[in-house]
Amino acid sequence: MLKRKLLTIASLTSVGFLPLAQAADLIQDNRWYVAPFASFVKTGGDRNASDGWGGGMGVGKIIDKHFNVEVKGFYEGFGGANGPWDLAGGTADVQYYFFRDKFSPYTVVGLGAMNTCASANCGVGLIGEAGAGFTYELHDNFLIRSDVRYRYNNNLNAHVQPGTDEFHDMVVNVGFVVPFGDKPKHVARAEPVVAAAPVRDCSTLDADSDGVNDCLDRCPGTIKGSKVDNTGCPVRLVLKGEHFKYDSAELTLNAKKILDGVAENLISYPQKNDIEVQGHTSSEGSNAYNMKLSQRRAKSVADYLKMKGVTNKLTAKGYGETQPIADNRTEAGRSENRRVELIWIEY
Repeated sequence: MLKRKLLTIASLTSVGFLPLAQAADLIQDNRWYVAPFASFVKTGGDRNASDGWGGGMGVGKIIDKHFNVEVKGFYEGFGGANGPWDLAGGTADVQYYFFRDKFSPYTVVGLGAMNTCASANCGVGLIGEAGAGFTYELHDNFLIRSDVRYRYNNNLNAHVQPGTDEFHDMVVNVGFVVPFGDKPKHVARAEPVVAAAPVRDCSTLDADSDGVNDCLDRCPGTIKGSKVDNTGCPVRLVLKGEHFKYDSAELTLNAKKILDGVAENLISYPQKNDIEVQGHTSSEGSNAYNMKLSQRRAKSVADYLKMKGVTNKLTAKGYGETQPIADNRTEAGRSENRRVELIWIEY
């Protein structure tokens, strides 16, 4: 049971060193302090001893808003099967405070040495401690403090206790902290006066000629020829004309020249939305044939733009003759319907 408790304390200590939320920005307290304390020792079964009591004194310094360093000495005593035990030692501790406030929780690790005497058998060994605790401020120069620590003790073959030189104890410390000097106070800083930048009248300006004035334009530098929404961001670019060879998905030289310009604009344009490349046909031929032809043509345009270095995600989709924009009964209307459209996808 004791070892399970000690493992929990050690785990909490490791968590304590993770980055945590910052406390209010105050002037740094870096005072020295003394910290007397009383201790209760829950001995591990390897000592064959009863629980005991002790006390000690720490001297430390506040380093910054998270860390304290402290040197402490202690004495503890308790009874046991092989005579009374006397423990005297000291550690150098590092405390990590999650935040500094009236109530301030912290974790602590410490390393040091301890002289152990069980009856007439004595030996000096190493100790390591890890735990968690808190301080509660009653006054600028008086804080209550308590922590719980797991302590590992190795007596380095001193054979104080027959059968083992390793011991595992739990120590509960209760005491107070007395910082020296006045506690630094928060001082309000005067905010610098920043001169207001001159206001430029943009209500009559339209730098990218997309029909939306620069005051409202959230997407400056719109690709030429594209249709935009009321915030100036592109939603559709229609490529009209004879872009493919007859009854084929092969791009004409004229189409490639047009797409070279489109690719250049897409590469330099900062908005990297996904784009659907839509293929549309007139009503000549069967609906099933036109659907396949429009899909191949849309894919040809998407593949060409990718080959030219466009990094937007391009999805090719054929719509056949299902979305005419003009009358298919006239050649002029059918010519309008044979088109490729680039549609910006909004999320």
